Amino acid sequence: MASRTLSRLTKALLAPALALGATVGLASAPASAAVWNTCDQWGNTSLNGYTLYNNIWGSGAGSQCVWANSGTQWGVWADHPNTGGIKSYPNSKKVINKTITSLSSLTSSYNVTVPSSGAYNTSYDIWDTDYDYEIMLWVNHNGAVGPLGTAQGSVTLGGHTWNVYKGSNGVNEVFSFLRTSDSSSGSVDILPILKWIKDTKKWMGNETIGDVQFGYEITSSSGGLNFTTHNLTVSGG
Repeated sequence: MASRTLSRLTKALLAPALALGATVGLASAPASAAVWNTCDQWGNTSLNGYTLYNNIWGSGAGSQCVWANSGTQWGVWADHPNTGGIKSYPNSKKVINKTITSLSSLTSSYNVTVPSSGAYNTSYDIWDTDYDYEIMLWVNHNGAVGPLGTAQGSVTLGGHTWNVYKGSNGVNEVFSFLRTSDSSSGSVDILPILKWIKDTKKWMGNETIGDVQFGYEITSSSGGLNFTTHNLTVSGG
C-alpha cells in the first residue's frame, strides 16, 4: 500500500523555482516539439493559468521528464525502479482559493493514455489552503498501489461511483476516492464530493479550497513508461 508522508508536502511547499530546460533523457516522442520540457527534480512552469510540476519527491526515484504544449496538454516519461513507495507526482495545478460554500461549481474533465505495466494511479489531488486536508480522486490505477487509511464504504457522487478511504499521515487528513472501474477519460463534478465530506460526513469544515492538481502518482515504471494527458480542464467559481 502506497503511503503519503510529510516529505511530499514539505517538498511541494518548499521546492524552489529552478532554472528549467534540461532535456537529456526525454524519451516521449511529443517532447521534442513541446513548448516546455524539463527533467529537473522540481522543474515547474506556468502555462495558460495552470502550473506544471515534475515533482520527483519520493526516495529511491529514478529518472523522469515532463513535457507540455499547454497547462492542459502534457505528458511524462518516467523510469522508476520496481520498488515500493511513491516516487513522484508529476501534475498540472489550477488554483481555486474559494471556500466550499462560496463555490457555485467546481468541475473537471480529463483524457489520458496510461501504460498497461508499472505501478501508479492517475488522480486529482485537492488541498485546502492550510494543507490540513487532502482529497484524492483516483480515476484509474495499476499495479501494487493502494490508498492511505481504512475503507469507509462506497458512494456515488460527481458522476462516478467511488470506494472511499479515510486516514492520516500524521500531518494532514487524507480522504481518498477510488473509482470502482478504471477510466481514461471523463468528467468529474468535484463540488458534490467536497460537500459530502463537509456536510454529510462532517470530516472537515468550510475549508478554502486552494489547489486542484491532476497527475500521475508513480510508484514504479521500470524501463521507462509514458503517461500522456491529452486534455485537462478545471473550472470553478
